[in-house]
Amino acid sequence: MGPIDAAAVQAALADRAGQDLFIHLETNAGAYAGLRDTKVVPVGAYIRNGRVRFERGAITGSGPYRVGLKTEHGWVYAEGLTDWEVDGMGRLLLAGHDADGCLGVALQLSQEPFSI
Repeated sequence: MGPIDAAAVQAALADRAGQDLFIHLETNAGAYAGLRDTKVVPVGAYIRNGRVRFERGAITGSGPYRVGLKTEHGWVYAEGLTDWEVDGMGRLLLAGHDADGCLGVALQLSQEPFSI
């Protein structure tokens, strides 16, 4: 993965609009983030291999970034994104890492299910 290139991510989102895709969306302020403040309650959310079809996708911000997917009935979004790639399988992989390299958020889109 490398630093987000907003124009390239926007193009990758546009290429995937209107398709039935599998989504992996994960947030984590717990184990991966290494909670250094014991007063903070670990939180997270996780979905893997949900199905999503979005009308349009948008990337906003100047880093860290926010990506939103406009669906028929609402929105899916992730914020705090810092890195991205389209891998050899054509999957769009977006992640947000803190200064120590710990994962805080991931948003991934694929035409095929993600491995479990």
